[in-house]
Amino acid sequence: MLESASTIAPSVDRIFWVLVGLSVVIMTVVGTLVLSFAIKYRAGTKAYRGPLPDWMSREVEIGWTVATLFVALFVFWWAVSAQLPHFLLPKRALEIHIVAKQWMWKAQHPEGVREIDALHIPQGVPVRLEMTSQDVIHSFGVPAFRIKQDVLPGRYTATWFEATKAGDYHLFCTEYCGTDHARMTGTITVMPPESYATWLAAQPHGEDLAGEGAQLFTKFGCSGCHGAGARVPAPPLAGLYDRPVTLADGSTVTADEDYLRTSILRPEAQVVAGYPSVMPSYQGVASEEQVVAMVAYIKALEQGRSEAR
Repeated sequence: MLESASTIAPSVDRIFWVLVGLSVVIMTVVGTLVLSFAIKYRAGTKAYRGPLPDWMSREVEIGWTVATLFVALFVFWWAVSAQLPHFLLPKRALEIHIVAKQWMWKAQHPEGVREIDALHIPQGVPVRLEMTSQDVIHSFGVPAFRIKQDVLPGRYTATWFEATKAGDYHLFCTEYCGTDHARMTGTITVMPPESYATWLAAQPHGEDLAGEGAQLFTKFGCSGCHGAGARVPAPPLAGLYDRPVTLADGSTVTADEDYLRTSILRPEAQVVAGYPSVMPSYQGVASEEQVVAMVAYIKALEQGRSEAR
């Protein structure tokens, strides 16, 4: 068996083995019936071959159809209920940003530490991955953790896990993404919390994501409209993240990561009610990493870790 190294892995394995066992039972029953009927009704035997009574044909047909339906519904309910907790992303988790591109994985820790084709994480701590792609569809797959999440260009996707065993685990791209798809691999190193803290302190530290985003906020001139004392009317950013926003067409959206990203790259797509559509597009101006940093900065405003400049 493949090594199990996350909190969700046992439930995934349990579902797998139950489905294997159920398949074996069904295959055994069907195979036994096929074999017994083949022997009983082979050429030359005196077995009765006349028509069956109508009631027998009807009740048998209804019986096996209903039984199969109930088994399928039960398996669906059980598998979904076992997997549902994994789709509820923990809010209090170590958030790491992943940017995929042909053909590498780029990771950035909250403290500004960056890695390529590698990711160091603490054992026993929930880790939330916010991911996007610079080019085509990729998929972040770690067999030992039993996780797989598509990473898409033009939007954010997220997954999380909690590693239970220290060690090195293989990371794969599990969505064909081009010529060197098979080489788009990496290593996830799970370390005890104290070892992770030591490793983190020894790494070259740049500006953290929110701090980097604050610098870009000024560099790209965003503070001229969104900063304190701006002359051009623009929606306030403090407290914006994860709040409802009313758009010019009367609809309401939640200011999540995708909304913030779209507002930076295609501001005309979702114009806020009461404000003119004058914001320039940063499509082709800001790189994917820069957009990630600016989104982190706006989120930090909500969390009170920074102030608009």
